[in-house]
Amino acid sequence: MTKLTKKQVMDLISTGEGYTLEFKKSFNKSIDKEICAFANADGGHILLGVDDSGKIIGYTLSNQDDARINDIARNMDPSFSVDIQKINNIVVITVPKGKDKPYSIGGLFYKRNGSQSQQLKREEIVELLKNNGLLPFEEKPNKEFDLKKDINKSALDKFITISGITNKLKKEDLLNNLCLIKDGFLKNAGVLYFCNNSTKFFRNAHITCVLYEGTSKLNILDRKDFSKDIYSNFNDSFEYICSKLNTEYIIGKERVERLELPKEAIREALVNSIAHRDYDSQGHIQIDIFQDKLEISNPGGLVSGLSESELGKRSIPRNPLLADLMLRSKLVERVGSGIIRIRESMNNYGLNCEFNVSENFFSTVLGRKQGFKLPFSFPVSFSSTDISRSDKIIASISENPKITILELSNRVGVSQNTVKKEMNILKEKGIIKRVGSPKGGHWEITLNTNNSA
Repeated sequence: MTKLTKKQVMDLISTGEGYTLEFKKSFNKSIDKEICAFANADGGHILLGVDDSGKIIGYTLSNQDDARINDIARNMDPSFSVDIQKINNIVVITVPKGKDKPYSIGGLFYKRNGSQSQQLKREEIVELLKNNGLLPFEEKPNKEFDLKKDINKSALDKFITISGITNKLKKEDLLNNLCLIKDGFLKNAGVLYFCNNSTKFFRNAHITCVLYEGTSKLNILDRKDFSKDIYSNFNDSFEYICSKLNTEYIIGKERVERLELPKEAIREALVNSIAHRDYDSQGHIQIDIFQDKLEISNPGGLVSGLSESELGKRSIPRNPLLADLMLRSKLVERVGSGIIRIRESMNNYGLNCEFNVSENFFSTVLGRKQGFKLPFSFPVSFSSTDISRSDKIIASISENPKITILELSNRVGVSQNTVKKEMNILKEKGIIKRVGSPKGGHWEITLNTNNSA
């Protein structure tokens, strides 16, 4: 195994914990599962004498500790060897990528999931056996990608800033520390994250967003494709979705505006579709916005070893390298928490969500509130007194489109004549309209967006 220099160790610490790097203050009983997990994944380094934040606290390796670490590797099934280095007051344990997977310790199997090591279930062990020797999509070196010409410097700089990597590492050193270089080429996971145009290298790596009229795919109102780097595609798709949804006006002591769907649910559903999609598939991520729901679909059913009943309870990454990059750049807040967060945020809004699973696709469906025909925004141009009164009228109509003038009068706390005057102003400004007869009709919020109030 190649020995690390002091500079390389400092560079690793600067990169931070992740898929191929583990920090530990000292030797402890969990080291056996960390070694096993690295061997079952892509190998990696365990640094003793460094806390979770990357602060060097130092650790003195005793002869007994040295012997115990080597015994752990020898007692693996099948056995292998690790390399132990002492660099100043840091101990570096280098675990090679296993050639005879799967490995177990004490009859248990482990594998890396982001920056954590998790125990494998029987189905996952079978899958590991089946795929041993096969290179996953994200691990394949991309010989079409030129590290000098094709790298998206803006995307790389943004990743470094968000990840909190402080040292000015050389580009190649940083990518190598992130386990993104193989045989001198950038792996596919790195290409997806740091390219200028994903479809130049992968035909179906784009995200398609479509806005429909009504509740079917019969009439398309708008469509947009996003095909930059993964971080940009996420942000662009997220902004597109939010721009096509309605804004609610909640009246209390102060007027509060919020999107009709919880942003957290949208965010997590979108992140899941990117992190867990099958990139070997010819399909792409599809976002469909209907009048009654938002649906985000990605190619790739459930990962082998995970059942539908376990959604939100266990997490098995289809693309661990990609998941590590998303975790570092804060797109993923906590490994395996996405489904739970979607359910909780939708429940807090009083809305339904569902997860549809097939052999080759996975989709998240977020139910929208009824009563709105098209997205709208609200131009504020009234006096402070009128804003409060107008907002109460708008909020009341959004809750009950068939509300009467008398009911509005009681709710807003003004005379019926005043309500009529306010509603005439709102109609003139194109914010509301009456549909149907005075007795049997209803109100609609239909903002005239060309109106500059």
